Amino acid sequence: MNGGTTGGAGGPTITVSSISALRDAVNGTSPRIVRLETIIQGDGELIDVGSNVSILGACGGGLTGGGFRVKRGTNVIFRNLKLFKSKAPVDLIEIRTSTNIWVDHNEFYSDMDNGKDYYDGACDINHGSDWITVSWNYFHDHYKTSLVGNGDDNGAEDIGHFHVTYHHNYFQHLGSRIPSLRFGTGHVYNNYYDDIKISGIDSRLGAQMLIENNVFVNAVKPLMTLEEGGYANPVGNDWGGATPELNPGTFTTAPYTYTLGPTTGVSSAVQNGAGACKITV
Repeated sequence: MNGGTTGGAGGPTITVSSISALRDAVNGTSPRIVRLETIIQGDGELIDVGSNVSILGACGGGLTGGGFRVKRGTNVIFRNLKLFKSKAPVDLIEIRTSTNIWVDHNEFYSDMDNGKDYYDGACDINHGSDWITVSWNYFHDHYKTSLVGNGDDNGAEDIGHFHVTYHHNYFQHLGSRIPSLRFGTGHVYNNYYDDIKISGIDSRLGAQMLIENNVFVNAVKPLMTLEEGGYANPVGNDWGGATPELNPGTFTTAPYTYTLGPTTGVSSAVQNGAGACKITV
């Protein structure tokens, strides 16, 4: 979307093993590839990410006790990372006023033992960010999954932005916001939802969503539109016996080429393919 996302392709590879080295490596704008080969212990603070960078994990590489923030950046890739247990108010990944970000084949989790406000978002997108793809990730054991749009009163900055795509993600044992979208345009397809405690997809405040060939198992409120004035066009979904809220909108065709898998194959494809250590980078 929007010309594509290449991250740090063509730049040098920097392998890091400490929080200070990680901070230094991801800052800046020159193309570079940053590799995490082990779990780095964070310091409870945000790690600010620049532009034109790929942040890649070897199998088992990632971050705990902190989170990444892309602020006013562009062309960033997060792949094959294990990201877990960052206490509020630090998200595991926050995308803020940024464009062309690809979040792919990562694992996000915390626990659900401490209440919904102990941890913050797993992958949140806010302040007019645009052209974001979240694909083939495994999100589990977390309350606040993925909030797109940080506030009801932020329409002046957000309207016309938030073009987001979520596909082939495995959402398991989660609270809500899977995703929750204010104002924007969201394409949600071929995702697998299992054991959703509060709510699944939430279209709010004029958001337009196209929701195709997803599968829901034991999901409370799989689709919400009516409570806060959002719109959604669901096609080919298996709601697992639950009842979605239907409020059809105008977003009926995605503005890019993609391969839509059959609903019957979603469970197997996503459970076998989503998350970290399923690819080599």
